[in-house]
Amino acid sequence: MRLALLGSGMIVRDLLSAVADVPGLTVVAIQGRPASQDRLEELAQAHGIPKVYTDLGSCLADPEVDTVYVGLPNDLHHAASRAALEAGKHVVCEKPFTSTVAELEELTRIAAARGLMLLEAITTVHHRAYREIVRRLPSLGRLRLVECVYSQRSSRYDAFRAGEVHAAFDPGRGGGALRDLGIYGIHFVVGLLGEPDSVSYHPTLERGVDTSGVLVLSYAQTQAVVVCAKDSHASSHAAVQGDEATIEMHGAPNTCGPLVLTTPAGSRPLEVETHPHRMVDEFREFVRIVAEGDVSARDRLLAHSSAALRTLERATDSVGW
Repeated sequence: MRLALLGSGMIVRDLLSAVADVPGLTVVAIQGRPASQDRLEELAQAHGIPKVYTDLGSCLADPEVDTVYVGLPNDLHHAASRAALEAGKHVVCEKPFTSTVAELEELTRIAAARGLMLLEAITTVHHRAYREIVRRLPSLGRLRLVECVYSQRSSRYDAFRAGEVHAAFDPGRGGGALRDLGIYGIHFVVGLLGEPDSVSYHPTLERGVDTSGVLVLSYAQTQAVVVCAKDSHASSHAAVQGDEATIEMHGAPNTCGPLVLTTPAGSRPLEVETHPHRMVDEFREFVRIVAEGDVSARDRLLAHSSAALRTLERATDSVGW
């Protein structure tokens, strides 16, 4: 995979710290706004990236680039992904994939028509600890409750309270707790149970922005709760409770911390060998999918991403957004 990075923010820097542990992944270019050129040059020099672009079209026309990573603010995901696909590049796009289901369906059609890979960078579903939960589901009995909590007081929350509106707190740009943090919980639950029968979101609003909230996903025999907060700290964790056994995860749903299995006989840790960097598992899989042209894996992951995005859209519809 010869990758071009779109953006120079925190998520791009996070990915760059993981590249050395992903065999077959080479970052050949980075692109951003002209106003960000100094930062782009600094990242390129620090990580040995040979090319810096401030024009998207020029970056996408580079024949050495075969895949584009969209690490831009949420509201820019669709347009950048579409431009990359139309330029004949595979796309790995950060979560949430797009702002609407219709936008994702459009991207899916373009990728299918051109034989390109289109993948959502959502660490949860690729993480080995999460896959271990999925593997052990049958042994838990009937699933009764699923809880997923991701509380992380934003570094920009104080600025928001002072009147600034950064993209992370701008609902017009895909900001807010549900889209930024709750999306991980949606992927967590939908990956286990599929799409829910009913969805309701109960936000804590500040100046019209959901700085935190509780999402309730109801199934025939199971109730799931996703808690997300950008305005407060708490212990992020998850629990999958069955009537035979329960698995608890001590960590946020994007990092998938240590697992503990509890049965009537007691509790014990589940040993899962994981990489310390949360993005390594997903990018190792993305490199494989692109190298092998694995259309079945692409379509399976797209089906999951679509189900998660439909659930997110139903959540926002439930509060009239």
